[in-house]
Amino acid sequence: MSKLNKLFNPQSIAIVGASQERGKVGNVITRNILELGYAGKIFLVNPKHEKLFDQRTFKSLTDITEKVDLAIIVLPSKIVVPVIREASDKIKNFVVISAGFSETDAEGKAREEELKKLAEEKDLNILGPNCLGFIIPKLKLNASFAGGMPQAGNISFVSQSGALAVAIMDIARKENIKFANIISVGNKMQLSEAEVLEYLENDESTKVVGMYLEGIENGQKFIEVASRVAQKKPVVILKAGKTEKAQKAISSHTGALAGSNEIMDAVFEKAGVLRAENLEEFFALIETMSVASAPKEKGVAIITNAGGPGVLTTDAFGGKTIELVNLSEETKKSLRAFLPAESSVENPIDLLGDAMEDRYEKALEVLEQDEKIGAILCVLTAQDQTPVGKIVSKIVEFKNRTNKMVATIFIGGERVEKEIARLHENEVPNFVFPDEAVNALNDYYVWNENRKEVVANRKEFVVNIARQAEVSKIIAKVKKEKRTALSFSEASDVAKMYGIATPAVSNLTVDDDLPEIAKFSVVMKVDSDKVLHKTDKQGVILNIKNQEELQQAQAQMKVNFPGENLIIQEMLSIKTELIMGIKQDSIFGPIVVYGLGGIYTEVFKMVNFLVPPLNLAEIKKSLMRSKIKFLFEETRGQKAHNADEMAQMLLGVSELAQEIADIKELDINPVLIYNDGKSAVAVDVKIIVG
Repeated sequence: MSKLNKLFNPQSIAIVGASQERGKVGNVITRNILELGYAGKIFLVNPKHEKLFDQRTFKSLTDITEKVDLAIIVLPSKIVVPVIREASDKIKNFVVISAGFSETDAEGKAREEELKKLAEEKDLNILGPNCLGFIIPKLKLNASFAGGMPQAGNISFVSQSGALAVAIMDIARKENIKFANIISVGNKMQLSEAEVLEYLENDESTKVVGMYLEGIENGQKFIEVASRVAQKKPVVILKAGKTEKAQKAISSHTGALAGSNEIMDAVFEKAGVLRAENLEEFFALIETMSVASAPKEKGVAIITNAGGPGVLTTDAFGGKTIELVNLSEETKKSLRAFLPAESSVENPIDLLGDAMEDRYEKALEVLEQDEKIGAILCVLTAQDQTPVGKIVSKIVEFKNRTNKMVATIFIGGERVEKEIARLHENEVPNFVFPDEAVNALNDYYVWNENRKEVVANRKEFVVNIARQAEVSKIIAKVKKEKRTALSFSEASDVAKMYGIATPAVSNLTVDDDLPEIAKFSVVMKVDSDKVLHKTDKQGVILNIKNQEELQQAQAQMKVNFPGENLIIQEMLSIKTELIMGIKQDSIFGPIVVYGLGGIYTEVFKMVNFLVPPLNLAEIKKSLMRSKIKFLFEETRGQKAHNADEMAQMLLGVSELAQEIADIKELDINPVLIYNDGKSAVAVDVKIIVG
């Protein structure tokens, strides 16, 4: 996004709506740019004044004869479009601070559409509208109405909320967190999180990107850009809206299962970005990643001067990828050489409450020799005799010469506050609580490992044109007949094209005589686009044992569903019932759903989500980490189900989702899978078109 360089690195700025009146936004922005050290040219635009801040003012942007890289607009929303239009041949970059656009009412929305159209016609870059602005500390440029100038560093923060950006800047001052860029995107009319992220991809000042998002504009573009950026630098997202009201249930199980929060998790995993669960975790991650490299090994060693905090830190490793390393006998022997007999040389290493700086120093030197250790956590409580300052000095010295990640957990208040500030100044990540530390280290390690897989999985999907044409022909027929769903026979034919086996079936129209069945037991079902949940509507009769029962079943179905077609299937033995399908997400497009199936699908909601395109290795990994992973492992004498077979079927579902845009929902429930050598079979397949 080189075209944004002039927007975020301007050599000259015009402020339209500059004001000398205290309390006005135009006043705050003008004073920020004039007084905080920005070295570029500054032009003040206000037709009511000849001078402001002892500087000449201009009546309009077109009155400025010199080159203007960026215009900041602080005007009533009704005159924003005319002002930008007048200057659009000369100035190409704008920040619209003004509110009163799509966030307000229909008139505001129309105004924003007009502004967007103008941006497209004139090839303009417009940040906002309704935004805080942006801050580039290394340029001493505060082009926002937030006060102050953060320290220059390597964190770029992108926020959909201006108020949160201000709050985070305030917290950052206390925590010594330093920024490369702070960018408020406001209404994201033209420049959304994807475009800004694309710009930050090649920004040399940015080591880590933190984003606060309430929504995502273009799902496919976001995945494409985020997955590329995350290969170069960590992207940490704090996404609001986890508990938004459940979407209205659609017509199939898969439509009702997937809430936006679960899909967002799947998208972030697909892209290789990190999701912070809360603001505390967000800060811990961006701060850690800004000052330290990711652990190169998953083994972690703990040094502590207090047994209790050491145990709490140990507990925090439960369920994590990183782990407490088993220290070698050689390492233990080296530790025993200088530690008191009462000390523990297991991991965590207990230096005891009377530990001076020498014990920390020597323990760190010993652990540096262990190649299995990727990170060392120094846990400290300030006891009466603890020389906190001297210990910090030894930790900083060690951190500056080692290749291992070093972090601290200093537990306390005033007695450690000053030294925690010194740790921050020397780029040693410090955490207040053990769980916070272990979570951050684990996420950092996992991100570093997973980005290799994201690259391996990024393969362009190749459409099978012949198969696509065949399915499209079936769907065209369904639409011509004004049906909303395929019949079972049609859906079964489609499923088989994508490697999903279905049982043999006999079709019965309203005029057909009942056939003689050679082999019982069988199942009779209604086959109608008006009856998608057959069990709920008594549209399934199971375990029919003979011809007489079959006749009774047909008579009952004709009463329950007059004029509808019926199907007869062999009654298959039920071992394990799963569900798989496709849900169309309004932001990200087709999402693959799979999990525990049968009649309790929506009760247990043991489902997972995958974002196409997919490959077998990616699907297999998901299965072995999913809520139903126990099915694919040997447990308590039960044989494992065939994960490869399940992965192959899910790959078929993924390919169907990508090839056929007309599929609104796919619901395969149940899929019967076995662990006794039998092949999996999709007993019921619903394909809803739209």
